[in-house]
Amino acid sequence: MMRGTIMFVWLNTLIKTGLKQCLHRGMVASVLFFTPWLLLACSPQYNDHIRFALQSMPVTLDPRFSTDAAASRINRLLFQRLVDFDDNFQVIPELADWQQIDLQHYRFHLIKPDREFHHGRQLNAEDVAATYNFIRDPANASPHRASLAVIERIEVIDEDTIDFYLSEADVLFATRLGIAILPADLIASNHDFRDHPIGSGEFELVGRPSSTLLQLRRLADGQGFDFIHVPNPTTRVLKLVNGEVDMMQNDISPELVAYLERHSGMNVMRSRGSNFTYLGLNLQSRLLKDPRVRQALAHALNKQEIIEYLFQHSARPASTILSDDHWAGNGELEDYDYNPQRAKALLKQAGFDASKPLEISYKTSNDPFRIRLATVMQSQFEAVGIKVDIRSYDWGTFYGDIKAGRFQLYSLSWVGIKSPDIFRYVFHSRAIPPEGANRGRYVNHQVDNLIEAAALEQDIDAQADFYKQIQSIVHRDLPYIPLWYEDHVAILRANIRGYSMSMDGSYDGLKTVTVQW
Repeated sequence: MMRGTIMFVWLNTLIKTGLKQCLHRGMVASVLFFTPWLLLACSPQYNDHIRFALQSMPVTLDPRFSTDAAASRINRLLFQRLVDFDDNFQVIPELADWQQIDLQHYRFHLIKPDREFHHGRQLNAEDVAATYNFIRDPANASPHRASLAVIERIEVIDEDTIDFYLSEADVLFATRLGIAILPADLIASNHDFRDHPIGSGEFELVGRPSSTLLQLRRLADGQGFDFIHVPNPTTRVLKLVNGEVDMMQNDISPELVAYLERHSGMNVMRSRGSNFTYLGLNLQSRLLKDPRVRQALAHALNKQEIIEYLFQHSARPASTILSDDHWAGNGELEDYDYNPQRAKALLKQAGFDASKPLEISYKTSNDPFRIRLATVMQSQFEAVGIKVDIRSYDWGTFYGDIKAGRFQLYSLSWVGIKSPDIFRYVFHSRAIPPEGANRGRYVNHQVDNLIEAAALEQDIDAQADFYKQIQSIVHRDLPYIPLWYEDHVAILRANIRGYSMSMDGSYDGLKTVTVQW
């Protein structure tokens, strides 16, 4: 508690007095010797853009390849999709409505009138076909290919109508079509969507002047938005207080949120979240192949303590990917309780004790709060005799290692989960990267069969039972350790109005946000 008090006093003093004296170059030189990031907070720049600070920049803005949270949220602004989801996680039309002609034949009809691409051409059925055919082509190695494996062929009927023929019945098929639609002509010319996306959304790309700045324009009124890469959370707070950025969302410690709540001129917004945080395990690791080791790790974690003291109750425990309010969730699963004695017994059964401790590496990003989380879990693991080597990396290196399987333990979050087909994408044996996101290399053919059976089931209640069975088996096998669902928090300067938040943490609120200069 004393450390937290000191931090708040230091930060408050720094912001109120230190920044005002930044013009005194002698002082700056002294301060910067110890805290080089202060330089960023000493030169406010004002323009007519709304400036949004990001912890990490999108890895790619090409929706055929993007899987990270930042890209997902920004791409929702730049592109449109055939379908979307309502607040109850039920699929609804966005660009198109649909009908099921028979068990293996779906027809989609483009109904939205406002669907002009940013390079001036109207979005049509050919664009839909080109987008999905690109993803389906194994030569392109799209990470979304596995979720579209059920498509046998695509047929364009007319400018507004497209038919999907499936290799087997799939009652969830419409939920798979939430991938952004790209222009067919630019796909054919191998346009660089990674850094120069062309979509039909309510925002368009203005430019990427540097690796730390992404500029968008809202088409309805021309309002500009600058997404600025500020990886250090304390620096983001300083920039917000000093007027260099106008808003940020998530990726900030509860202590800094508490500070900003006491700071005049700031508006702190909170909302319940569905984003699922987990501890990933590499099942190809010789150590982690043993289920007793995985169970020991689960019993060694005191999640409630972490939620109470580190998150300050701004999260809730999770036992599976889908939250309890999802129609396919399994609220009957009993979480692995905090039981150090049970963890030690399991380790002993697996051949580990004080003379031969389990030694394992844990990869995380270099975000200070995530490092703190890793350090707390390291301490909890060590209390039962597990030695953990924490290795933190910049986001690009960290995420690249996870996709490539270069890890034993790691922690990440699944963002914006709506369709239960997430189980195919994450746990099917055919979804190992680059075909999907089975990053832990989990293989259970019973789970594979249940995933396939759920896709064939027409009755919604029976289908939900299949997904509950999948979650029960995965919960037993522990290819990952469920941690918690984190709440969302957005901090805005007082002159930013009209922003709203959603359970999936999207940036859709930027469609209605305004600024009073």
